[in-house]
Amino acid sequence: MKVDIGISAANLKKVCDNLNVVLADGNVLYLKLRKFHWNLKGPDFMQFHRLFEEQYEAIEKAIDEVAERISTLGGMAVGTTIEFAELSKLKESPGKCPSPLEMAKELLQDHESIVKSLRTSIDDCEEKYEDKGTADFLTGLMQDHEKMAWQLRQYFV
Repeated sequence: MKVDIGISAANLKKVCDNLNVVLADGNVLYLKLRKFHWNLKGPDFMQFHRLFEEQYEAIEKAIDEVAERISTLGGMAVGTTIEFAELSKLKESPGKCPSPLEMAKELLQDHESIVKSLRTSIDDCEEKYEDKGTADFLTGLMQDHEKMAWQLRQYFV
């Protein structure tokens, strides 16, 4: 059955396309958090180990909610590493393992990049695509990323 929630099919498609970028960014960040969590070393091991675990658990929950939002709107959530890599704006560093502080700095930049992207998507959902529900959903997600960025930023004051 077609989705009939007061948003045109064309706008639903555009919203789902935006949400798939959000999903890709979330998955790339999730994998990066896991990699960093697994490869930590040094005197601050436990502190960063716990922080990265908290964040990847939050991101894991968020990416599931993004995928479900796509399905709710009648779209298809991307789900392969190839699609994630193609759609994501985040960069990975295969074969490299930075210091814990460099890990935190890279993750901070990723969260801030996602926040900026979400701000644009929120505006588009509300103004261009007439989807206040997704705009609200993305606003909550943006606030979560802002908080995670703040937590990481505290290592650099």
